[in-house]
Parts: sequence; C-alpha cells; structure tokens
Amino acid sequence: MAAGATAAAAAIGPGTGGALSGALLVILAFVAAAVLALTTARRPAGRPLVYGASGIIAVAGFLCGVIGLFAAPATLTLPLGLPWIGAHFRLDALSAFFLAVVNLGGAAASLYAIGYGRHEPAPERVLPFFPAFLGAMNLVLVAGDAYTFLLGWELMSLASWAMVISHDRSAENLKAGFVYIVMATFGTLMLMLAFALLAGASGAYAFADMAGAPHGALVLGLALLGAGSKAGLVPLHVWLPLAHPAAPSHVSALMSGVMTKVAVYGFIRIVFDLAGPPAWWWGMPVLAAGGVTAVMGVLQAMLQADMKRVLAFSTIENIGIVFVGLGLALAFKGNGLEAAGALALTAGLFHALNHALFKSLLFFGAGAVLGATGARDLEQLGGLIHRMPVTGAVMLVGAAAISALPPLNGFASEWLTFQAILLSPALGPWGLKLLVPAVGALLALAAALAAACFVRLYGIAFLGRPRSGAAAEAHEVDSWSRAAMIGLALLCVLAGILPGPVIDALQQVVSPLMGARMPAQGEVAWLSIIPVGESRSSYNGLLVFLFIALSAGLAALLIHRLASRALRRAPAWDCGFPGDDPASQYTASSFAQPIRRVFASGLLRAREEVTMPPPGDMAPARIRLSEDDPAWRRLYTPLARAVAALSERADVLPHLTIRQYLGIVFAALVLLLLVLAIWP
Repeated sequence: MAAGATAAAAAIGPGTGGALSGALLVILAFVAAAVLALTTARRPAGRPLVYGASGIIAVAGFLCGVIGLFAAPATLTLPLGLPWIGAHFRLDALSAFFLAVVNLGGAAASLYAIGYGRHEPAPERVLPFFPAFLGAMNLVLVAGDAYTFLLGWELMSLASWAMVISHDRSAENLKAGFVYIVMATFGTLMLMLAFALLAGASGAYAFADMAGAPHGALVLGLALLGAGSKAGLVPLHVWLPLAHPAAPSHVSALMSGVMTKVAVYGFIRIVFDLAGPPAWWWGMPVLAAGGVTAVMGVLQAMLQADMKRVLAFSTIENIGIVFVGLGLALAFKGNGLEAAGALALTAGLFHALNHALFKSLLFFGAGAVLGATGARDLEQLGGLIHRMPVTGAVMLVGAAAISALPPLNGFASEWLTFQAILLSPALGPWGLKLLVPAVGALLALAAALAAACFVRLYGIAFLGRPRSGAAAEAHEVDSWSRAAMIGLALLCVLAGILPGPVIDALQQVVSPLMGARMPAQGEVAWLSIIPVGESRSSYNGLLVFLFIALSAGLAALLIHRLASRALRRAPAWDCGFPGDDPASQYTASSFAQPIRRVFASGLLRAREEVTMPPPGDMAPARIRLSEDDPAWRRLYTPLARAVAALSERADVLPHLTIRQYLGIVFAALVLLLLVLAIWP
C-alpha cells in the first residue's frame, strides 16, 4: 500500500498534483492549529494567534482551489483509513471551486474573528473547534472515496455542533445543539445509504470506481435528503434558525455562508458525477424543493425580529435558489439540452459563490451590531448608521446584494437563473413544461419578498431614531472586523460589475459535468455577458454601475449648486402627532404586517395579538406576533410523539426471556433473507 501511494504521488505531476498536495497540507495545518488552540486558548495571545494562523492557512487553501480549478484532475491514495480501501483523495474542477469558496469564507471569518473574538466569554470553547471545522470542510472537498467523505462530513458536523453549544448555560442554545446534531445524524445516514447503493455489491467505495447505480432514483432521493438536511431545504431546515443565532457570529457566517455550500457540493458530486446520466424527470423533485424552499424561507424571514434569525431564514431562501438552478440543470441534461443545462448549472454555482460572499458579510454586520449594542432584536435598534457608519455602509451593500439589486452580484446570478427558466419551452415532457414556469413564478415572488425583507431589516436597524439606550450609545467596531466586512463588500461589487470572468472560470466545472459550456463571456464587447445569444438578452453590470454612480454624482452636484444657500430651520412635519418618542416609528412587526396578512397568515399560521392603550394614553398600539413553523407542526411534532410512544412500548424488551430474544433474532434473519431474495 505504501509503495502504491508513492507511485500515485509521483504520477500526479506538478500541476494539479501540487494543488492537491497543498490542499492536504492545508488540512494538516488546520489540525495543527486546532492542537495549538488547546494549549493557548486561555492565554491573551491565544485568540489572535489561532485566528491569524487559521486565516493564513485558509488563504493557502484558497490559492490551492484557484490553481486546481484551471488544471487537470489529480488523485492520490494513502495507506490510511480502512485497511482494504485506503484513503483516496481527488482534486478536480468541481472540488477545486468549492475549495476556493470555503477557504475564501474561512479567511474572511478568521480576519473578522481576530477582533470579534474578544467578546467571547469563554474562548477555549470555540478556538479549538474553529480550525478543526475549516479542516473538516476541506477534507470533505478533497475526499476521493465514500469513507473519507463521510469522515470529513461527520467531523464537520461535530466541530460546528460544539461551537453552537459553546454558550451551554442557555437552554435555547442547548435545544439548538440537540436539533442540529439530530438533523446532522439523519443527513449522514442518508448519504451513507446513497454511497452504499453507488458502491453496489462489489463494495467499490472509491469515487473513481462508481459508475452509476441501477437505483438512480433512490440515490437521487437519498442525496436530496442527506445534502438537503445540511443545506437547509424545506422541511429539513428547522435547525438553521435555531443554530445560527446560538453560535458566535463568525461561526454563524461560516455555517450559513460556507458549510451549506459543502452540502451543495455533496449533492452535485453524488447526483451529477457519481449517479450516472440523469433521467428526464430527475429535475422535478429538485425544482419543486428549491421553489418551495425559496418562498417559505423568505416568508419566515419577514416574521422575525431577531437579526440573526432573519439571516438564517434568508439562507434557506438562497439555498432554494441554488437548488432551482441545479434542478433546471438536471432537467435540461436529462432531456438532451446540454447547452441550456450548462447555463442553469452556471447560475446555481454562481449564486452559491455570491451567497457565500453577501451572507458572510451580513452575519459579520449582525455580529458588529450585537457587539456594539448587546442586542439582536430589531425593536431595540435604530439610528445605527450615524453611530456605526462603516458597518452601516457595508451592511447596505450586503442588503442590496442579497435583494438582487443591480449592479451587485446577487442580481447577476439570479438573472442567469431566470434566463435558464426562459429556455424551458424547449423541454419536451409536459410535467416539466408546467413545473418550470410555476417555479419561476415562485422565484420571482421570493425575489420581491427578499427585497422587502432587507428594506425592513436595514431600515429598522440603521435608520430612524434609536429605540433603546444601547442603540443610542453604540460605537463602531474594531478595525479587524471592519476590514473583513469591507473586503467582502468590495467582492460583492466586483462580482456584480464584472461577472464575465467568474462565469468563464465556472465553465471549468460545468463543462465536464454537462458535456457543454456557456459561450465565452471574455470575448463579448464592453464586458457584457450574453448567456445564450445577443438577440435574446444581455447584461452589463459595469455600465449599470457607472450610470448609477454618475447619476448620483450629478444629482449631488446640482443640489449643491442650485439649492438655496439660505438656512431656514423649522419643526419637522409630524403627521399630526407632536411626540418625538422613538416608539412612534415603524417597528419591525408593523412594517411586515401587510405581507404577513396576505401570505403568512395562511401558510405559516402566524397569529397577531394587538394591545391597545387605555383611553387618553397617546402611546401607540402594539402587535405581538406568534408564528408556527409548519415543519414543526405537521412533521416533527407528530414524529416526536410517535417515537415517544414507540419507546414506551419498546420498554418491555429488556425484560424478555432468552427464548424470546432468539425468536426475534430468527425472525429478523428470515426477513433479511427474504429482502435479499426479492431485491433486483
């Protein structure tokens, strides 16, 4: 085995082989950083040392991903893991792209955590698991066999779970950790069964030996459940709004912006690469799940007053958008439309990258607000743009990007998704002809609601007057946190005004999976992008950016030159209400009330409880909102009751006789033989 590993290492050459070797060294470096954290976490220098080292290692991992994206695939086998299998590692364009995404998010989170981590009351509960979490995600991406993949997947789940419950004195945090680890275990089980079907009777657990499965539909369902539970597809999303608020903000950014992309990678690796050619209908369940997830996620985000819960539900919405792109790619490829499938897969991958950027930025901003005010509740914020101008500016960029406003990156990827939807008339089956436009309508609704959601979040938190003393006394965060947020904001702008180079780079991933690629965007004049043909549609983010900048500058110049220089002070118009109490402003609940009454009251069973002030009291009326996630009400609560009832009935098992035990074992053996006999 050792000789084989040496031969494999010599065969891969200096190109991508160097990137693969570098990626493995990055994983070892993250392990070393975790060990270092165990000895230095309680020391004052431990926090900047561990987070700084993690950031440097993540930058190295990002460079390995970029190099591997443009080079030939490389493989390596080491005598580790199971003796008869060994540990297989592989770096191709797909894993290299996600390697770059993961480590880019990891580098930003490490930089942010150098400053933000000083707010942690017990750093020893977070520091050792932070580099371990990053190393586990890297291990999943370079795994070349099912055993190594699942090992990295479980380590990723356990490390993130440990950080979710780092504040273990809170009952809510413990509940979040319990729900998260249960859903993670369920996802791992589903992926294990999917790999078992792909391995078949031969037990070929190496990805290179998996050439499709006779039960492709079952593999698709298991992959959708396994990866969907980690990504946050409805109804497997219930852990996100619990775990993200419980974890520290830099960990929330990693879990939401980065770890969910590892789940997307797992789905693509299994369904697009290992499961063989898709059937014509494979895209239908993925499309339906993506469309429902997008709408339900943003609707529930509109009901939240906690900033981090808003962002958690928004992650669910954006994961739905990504899976809509993946479902379209499966549908097009299964019907022989590889070029349209290349556009859809590009849109999904591009949005995965964009979501990693703007969602990490928004969680960093939420952490900055929490550090400055001690509050996440929107009803206790307000006026922060005057006290935290840098955070307010970058949060505005993130809110505009996630709302898919041009010329930012969220618009570019969602626009590509809609361009792929417009190609659906070429699909033959009537099921897809009806489903794709319906999903397109859901996606348009989700986009509109997302804009309203982030107008609400930004307006309530950063505009108006402070609603609490903590908001009135807020101050700007440290330079490390500001640097991380400014860097991500600039990337959101660059990816939006120059999407062509990103799209061309993604073709290294798309072409092997789809057998086709999008037209080269680098050859289009004026840095425009043309997804299909110039006669259909085109988009130029740079021109839109210049138009907005010049228009704003011209308006400011005209106002400055033409406005009266005479200064006149007068009381502001008070709409007939002379009080200047901040309670007279819009609240988060009142802002969302129209949308809540139209959509959420029926779908989510949201209930309002209005409190009216007594006669003569000028205080405004208050609305108390109670929401009920349909997944808890219709799925998990009945399931928990059934498990509890079954557990009570199973309580008799420890009291059986030896004859009864032998009878149960014999019956189970007969049942297993019958299943194997009729299994095709």
